[in-house]
Formats: sequence, C-alpha cells, structure tokens
Amino acid sequence: MADSRETLLVNAFVTGWPIKHSRSPIIHGHWLAKFGIAGRYTREAVAPEDFPAFISKLKDGSSGYRGGNVTIPHKEMAFALADRPDAIAEELGAANTLWMEDGVLHASNSDVYGFTANLDEQSPGWGNVDRAVILGAGGASRAIIQAVRDQGVGEIHVVNRTVARAQELADRFGQNVHAHAMEALGEVMSGAGLFVNTTSLGMDGAPIPQFDFSTMLTNAVVTDIVYIPLQTDILKQAEEQGFVTVDGLGMLLHQAVPGFEKWFGLRPVVDRALRDLVIADMDMHG
Repeated sequence: MADSRETLLVNAFVTGWPIKHSRSPIIHGHWLAKFGIAGRYTREAVAPEDFPAFISKLKDGSSGYRGGNVTIPHKEMAFALADRPDAIAEELGAANTLWMEDGVLHASNSDVYGFTANLDEQSPGWGNVDRAVILGAGGASRAIIQAVRDQGVGEIHVVNRTVARAQELADRFGQNVHAHAMEALGEVMSGAGLFVNTTSLGMDGAPIPQFDFSTMLTNAVVTDIVYIPLQTDILKQAEEQGFVTVDGLGMLLHQAVPGFEKWFGLRPVVDRALRDLVIADMDMHG
C-alpha cells in the first residue's frame, strides 16, 4: 500500500551544478497544474563532491523524492550510481532521468528521445538522408549521434577541433560514424541532408564563424541544440541561405516527457502553450 504522504504529494527534482537557470521546473509545473496533480518539481543545486550522498538519500527514501532529472555535470555519475540503467543509458554511459521503483534506482537518458521527437514534430522525414554532419564531440553529442544513427542514416560525420575526441565517439557508435578535424567541415557537408550543432557556438549570442551550407542538399535540415538565443547565429545563417531550420527548445521540452510519466503517472503532451510559456521566461530572464 502506498505511503499516504506519497499519495498526497509526489516530489521530483532537477539537479546540476549550477542549476538556477534550469527551465525544467516551468515545464513540469505546467504539466502538474494541467493534470491537477498534487506534486512538486524543484531545483537541487548539488556540487559534484556531494552527488553520491544525494543519490544515497534518494535510494534510502530520506530525500522525499520519487526521482528526478540530472544535468551537467552529473550525468555520467548518475549512470554509474544507478542500480538499473536501461539500454539507452548503458550505450551513452550517461543518465538524465532517475526514478525509484520497488526499492531500486532506475536510470535512463531521454536526450535521444527529445532530439528525435523535436525533429519529428518540426521537420518530418528529417532522418531519410544518406549523410549527416554533427559539429562537436562533447558530452551533448553522444545522444545526438545515437539518435541520428538509429534513424538509419548511412554516413554520420563528427567534426571537432580535437579529432581524438571525435574518434572516440566513432569507435563507440559504430562503423557508420566517422571522425574529422574542423578543416574537413566543408568537404563532409557536401551532399549532406542534416547538420546538427552540438557545441556552445552561438550560445548567449557569442560571435561565430561563417558557415557555408550551400553544398548541402537543397532540402537539408539544419538544427542546433542550443536554445538561448532561440535562433542562434548558425540557424540564422542557414535560414538566410535558404535552408529549413529547427531550434533546440523542442528537444528540452520533449526530453521532459518520459520522466514526468515515470514520477507522476501520466504522459504529458508538448504543446504551443508550453513552448510559449518557456519562451516568455527566456525573454524575461535570458
């Protein structure tokens, strides 16, 4: 029989270091209100050295949380400390969604789902291409490479300043993934049907180099996982060159869906009202 406190109030969190700018409480708060669920979703600023203790309290029930989201820099540690990571978390070696079930801490990674669902919504058929270019080989690129690979894209070219990091990802995700230095960007973009920026280029309006998208397929899609600003300079350049663009906000919204369902028992829908709510907060607070 469920604990009466749990029945009355379900608690979930988002943790990172820092965490004060996370929009996740807005997203989950919107859904909690929409469903009329007696629940809370709160920010937990946890320093890296304190993260194992935070997870221990989650496991023994003393934290009062059913589960939560994990962001930078804790995703790899969350995976390592989970009792039962799923296949997606295993392949990525990182988890962003945790939940307690039958006394066991489960872990998953919804970034792949978030990226795919965003593109499915904004540009159906985006994965029906032979070649994709992914800029960047940092932690964020893992989920993107897996998402693109799982769509059946034949060639995935990872371009990064440090080729060794790109090569690690190529080795991890299979023979369809190829590593390149930045100097090869122009060459691998030729004939590509998808371009994804996973770097911090353009974040907060920082200046970026000029990109030539003209050699890509005319119906190619250019997307950026950065969502502040909503239209990054990379997306602006692609749009000016006549290409379809997809911003990164939808990935943030969609990746929140699986966790909400695990903690609160209902599967929410990403709609225009939610998107507008988050954009209004971005306009107000940057």
